[in-house]
Amino acid sequence: MDQRANPIRRQRCAIDTRKSSEEGLEQEFNSLHAQREACEAYIASQRSEGWVLVRDQYDDGGISGGTLERPGLKQFLADIEDGLIDVVVVYKIDRLSRSLMDFSKLVEVFDRNGLTFVSVTQSFNTTTSMGRLTLNILLSFAQFEREVTAERIRDKVRASRMKGMWMGGYVPLGYDVKDRKLVVNEDEVATVRGIFERFVEVGSATVLARELRRKGLRNKQGTLVDEGYLYRVLMNRVYRGDAVHKGKAYAGEHQAIIDEQFWDQVHAILRQNPRKRANNTRAQAPALLKGLIFTATGAAMTPSSTKKRARRYRYYVSMDVFKNREPSDEGIPRRLPADLVEAAVVTELRRVNCPGLSSRKRCLTEGHPF
Repeated sequence: MDQRANPIRRQRCAIDTRKSSEEGLEQEFNSLHAQREACEAYIASQRSEGWVLVRDQYDDGGISGGTLERPGLKQFLADIEDGLIDVVVVYKIDRLSRSLMDFSKLVEVFDRNGLTFVSVTQSFNTTTSMGRLTLNILLSFAQFEREVTAERIRDKVRASRMKGMWMGGYVPLGYDVKDRKLVVNEDEVATVRGIFERFVEVGSATVLARELRRKGLRNKQGTLVDEGYLYRVLMNRVYRGDAVHKGKAYAGEHQAIIDEQFWDQVHAILRQNPRKRANNTRAQAPALLKGLIFTATGAAMTPSSTKKRARRYRYYVSMDVFKNREPSDEGIPRRLPADLVEAAVVTELRRVNCPGLSSRKRCLTEGHPF
């Protein structure tokens, strides 16, 4: 019989590989390479059936099998929809997904595009009912294994936190991580204590954030601090030496930066009504021209202050500064000494003989010449 009458159809094979953790990925030969090597050998053994390996590689290193949000897998599915793949080859089915629900979605994509799915170490055919049953059983065990592993990890983290151990994550300002433990960063500890001390003085995270932004204070990620960041610092129990898990605090292994008495003082202020704290802040730093003074471009100028040694200096600062807006005219002053401006206004008020202190705002708003 002439074999040319029934030519072997070319089957384009694509390999999908995955590894959950990043550990070992920097090695010259890692788990992803091992999976690919085994799959390539299997495809080579099926050359007589017309199987050929596509050049594109679909690898996802350091990503859990419990999600489909993987760059390599997304490209893989896109190429399937474009009709570039005929056979899907994996080392084990849990390398493609550990979720039964997610895998059922993938199988639907395979069926819709007429693909063959092959697991090198688990022989079955997804086109038969028995093959689908076998696949579902294997996936159920894979999902069970993932859930049990997650429970073990959660239990380990909880037990470690109860012992005060650092379990990774965001490293707070004032600390570094060495040998998986928090150690005090001597260059940053003064900044953290200064934030707490200054907050006790001004009683407002908003005012404090403005001061620190003007000074150019940045967090560990290099971003200028804002009000939200300051609240996270002031509420972070790590600074008093605690390790927190699920809202519960345990004695930590690391050194505390803020003592308990000072911590309580700060949080007594935080427990006050925000409106009351704002009123107290304004009362401590009265501003005669608040809401009445603007730049030539119409930007409001808000009261601000800074303290050097034992002396406090007050200013009126353009809102352009706080909102990081570029001035339309470089000649426009963006910061004015409060004492000098207020004294000038009071002098002019007296000159035009405005009757009484209560009429100052009326005189200013009615456009009296100065």
